[in-house]
Amino acid sequence: MPNTYHVRVHRSAENLPRTEQLAWHLAEVATDPVPVPGDVAEMIVNRFIDNAAVAAASLLRAPVVAARAQALAHPYSPGATVFGRTAQLRVSPEWAAWANGVAVRELDYHDTFLAAEYSHPGDNIPPVLAVAQHTGASGEDLLRGIATGYEIQVDLVKAISLHEHKIDHVAHLGPSAAAGIGTLLGLDTETIFQAIGQALHTTTATRQSRKGQISTWKAYAPALAGKLAVEAVDRAMRGQTSPEPIYEGEDGVIAWLLDGPEASYGVVLPAEGEPKTAILATYTKEHSAEYQSQALIDLARRLHRTRPELGDPNRVRSIVIHTSHHTHNVIGSGANDPQKYSPGATRETLDHSIPYIVAVALQDGTWHHERSYAPERAARADTVALWQKITTAEDPEWTRRYHSTDPAEKAFGGRMEITTSDGETIVQEIAMADAHPLGARPFERAQYVEKFRTLADGVLEPGEISRFLDAAQRLPELAPGELSTLTFSARPGLLGTVRSPKGLF
Repeated sequence: MPNTYHVRVHRSAENLPRTEQLAWHLAEVATDPVPVPGDVAEMIVNRFIDNAAVAAASLLRAPVVAARAQALAHPYSPGATVFGRTAQLRVSPEWAAWANGVAVRELDYHDTFLAAEYSHPGDNIPPVLAVAQHTGASGEDLLRGIATGYEIQVDLVKAISLHEHKIDHVAHLGPSAAAGIGTLLGLDTETIFQAIGQALHTTTATRQSRKGQISTWKAYAPALAGKLAVEAVDRAMRGQTSPEPIYEGEDGVIAWLLDGPEASYGVVLPAEGEPKTAILATYTKEHSAEYQSQALIDLARRLHRTRPELGDPNRVRSIVIHTSHHTHNVIGSGANDPQKYSPGATRETLDHSIPYIVAVALQDGTWHHERSYAPERAARADTVALWQKITTAEDPEWTRRYHSTDPAEKAFGGRMEITTSDGETIVQEIAMADAHPLGARPFERAQYVEKFRTLADGVLEPGEISRFLDAAQRLPELAPGELSTLTFSARPGLLGTVRSPKGLF
């Protein structure tokens, strides 16, 4: 049975023993040498392919180009690989984690887990992979490290809300990535404890990165958490210590950044000897948009097929999407962000605007990671007119289902109520995205492979696509030194079609 740890703020005079601190319990999970179950290993391979797919599609995007240029200014041997460049080109592992982390996150198109907090657990993969390549680890070592990263991030996300206090969700990623690297390297509990504390201390930031006019920094935030996790592990291995108790201290994270001095949380972690299976509770995206829009895109596509006239703003009086508190307040009209209704908004803002997303999906009957966000697409007059008629409203039942701990009941959809210009009312609802494990068309290995082939088409040579997929699907069997195969090279000349910006390096 899992263990529940009751976490609260302690005065300094109470002298909370290290072994009773949450960071220590997280470190104990990381050092528990349990084998990786077969279904977990299978899903890790799926998500590895998923990450690489969206990274390939983002290689020419400005944030990725800039991050890659920064990484390439830090060559190192043995080092780690950078997506888009050859496996022979190596950079310092923290910079590889940085560049690859930006590439994975840029399109907001990889896996997700939503509970008390938001998260993209696949963000753990770039820093763990970078350290694995640098240290000559095996595929089995890499699997164990990634399993730990997913487990700890999911467990923290279930228990501790960050967004309620306007703290960005990557504050759970820094500790989980540090723990995953610790597992990969076989470090002791004390060292991982110190790394977790340092990683948490350096990765707390406000949520303004996901508010208002959302900037290119959105892709960098998780990459920075991964980079800082690598650096935290390095310092901890050199005997350097962290603030403690980092969570429970009277001037710590909980007391001043989260629920305050009277707060308490129940954090559920695997018991000793219990496998780390949290990745199985996570889900990926079929569409390049905020996860809470996935099901609503599928519903809009369905309505496009059955009621195509609903894409005409002259035929629609209003569309109200009744949904969860989170969806309404983060990507809906409840956010009170005028930018979510602006044709001149950034792509990063548009993929966090459910009114925009539903308008385009209703009109096009599809969703594309580039075309659906093109400036000319967002500015189309009939789209703008329909977009302005779409609002969201919180529905307590959808909020309850959002937070349900029963996987069969947990849902991220909503109910769409459409009033036509002639007074007809159309009501349709959807609970889960089609690609969700309980959805209409759950993603399995074949869908992950197809996602990679689709997004890598024109970016990689056909032979390189096949080579990478073969290596990724053999990940559990890769021997020490073979992890350099877990990257890909862009087709000749492609990266040279964009100019690398000049900075300090």
